[in-house]
Parts: sequence; C-alpha cells; structure tokens
Amino acid sequence: MRCPYCDYYESKVIDSRPTDEGQAIRRRRECTKCSKRFTTYEKIEDIPLVVIKKDGNRQSYNRNKLLNGIIRACEKRPVSMKVIEDVVDEIEKSLFNSMEREITTDLIGEMVMNRLKNIDEVAYVRFASVYRQFKDLNTFMDELKKILDEK
Repeated sequence: MRCPYCDYYESKVIDSRPTDEGQAIRRRRECTKCSKRFTTYEKIEDIPLVVIKKDGNRQSYNRNKLLNGIIRACEKRPVSMKVIEDVVDEIEKSLFNSMEREITTDLIGEMVMNRLKNIDEVAYVRFASVYRQFKDLNTFMDELKKILDEK
C-alpha cells in the first residue's frame, strides 16, 4: 500500500478490525519510511449480475423484485417473512456462486418455483400462473395435475 504522505510503497499493518457489519476491514497502517500512520479499507468487489428478460432486454439484478414477486405469491398464505427471505437468500447465493454474470428470468423463475413447491402449493400455483403466463384454464389444470401426480 502506497503511503499518502511520502509515496513509499511499504507499510505495516498496526491494527485490523471489521466494519460495515463485516462487509469491510479497516486497517491502520504505518509507513516504514516516514513512520506516518494512515487508514485503508478492504472490501469485496461486487460484480454486477445482469438479468436477461424474456423480451431480450437486460437490466441489473434487483433483490427487491424477486422478494416482492414471492411475497405476492405467498399473500394470505401461512408463509412467514423469514421463510420468504431465506428463499431469496438461497436463490441469490446460487446465482452469485454460479459465476455467470448474465442470468435469464427463466432460470430465476424455475428456481423460485422449485422452492415454492416445497413450501406452499398455493403460492407455487400463483407464482407459476404469472410466470408461465397460463393462457387458458386447460394449461392451469395441467399444472395442477402435475402437482397432484407428484403426491
């Protein structure tokens, strides 16, 4: 780390402590040439995730959109906010760990449906009806039959 006072490239760390709820590390340093002290911060670089919509448009990933979609599907159902947030956390972790920087809405939708199917079947059908854009009652019934056959 370059000293801001004398531009020397060597310093020693005197103190380190986590800041920003563990999202960064604050380091107190001392220049080995001029002995002046300065502070640096180290944090993980966030690489943005881009979502490719069904129409081909691209936009930045937005956690709130995912969260609101699941909340809407679980409305008036016995699903706690803790469970919903855990689902969003799981999906986010999977997306960011995939090392893909562009993710399709199809992939995200399938991930949500796979998790909702195990949590609440009504919420699953609600989400699927919007996500898969059921055109008529027969398509809706086919999805319900799949659920019943799995039981």
